[in-house]
Amino acid sequence: MDDEESDPVGGPLPAAESFDDRVLALSETAIRYVEVVAALVLVLLFAIGVFDLGLQIFQSAIRGDITDPLVVVGFIDTALLLFIIVEVYQTVVAYTQESETRRIVRLVIYTGVIAMVRKAIIFRTGEYASEQAALLAAGAYTLIILGLAALLLVERRTRGPSTESG
Repeated sequence: MDDEESDPVGGPLPAAESFDDRVLALSETAIRYVEVVAALVLVLLFAIGVFDLGLQIFQSAIRGDITDPLVVVGFIDTALLLFIIVEVYQTVVAYTQESETRRIVRLVIYTGVIAMVRKAIIFRTGEYASEQAALLAAGAYTLIILGLAALLLVERRTRGPSTESG
């Protein structure tokens, strides 16, 4: 007879879990908790940001400079930053829920698009040491936006019919 132990059903019992397996399982659990904490921090940052944006709009209305284009660009900048926080939050949640890789990649692309549109909206040539430096930055932003747009286009064209939502 074999020296292998068996369970009551008659099959072999699983081998004892190794120390490495237990440590890895513990580390995976710790990562999950840290991911949840990161998501909660992002929720808090988003709530603070929404409150701050509302306060900025209210104060601008009282001062009477709410129609100043630079003030409005500041509002848009803040709103886009809030959208970036939401996209990062959704990415963290997707990782935590072990979503399919395609969904995570799509979220990262969306985050990049929003971030680069934000950079384009607040772009000011006067913030650079020279016109050449501003032109180089504008060119780099353009390349990044075009690259992200191409990635988004490829992702959308290769998406299967079962993944249309979300």
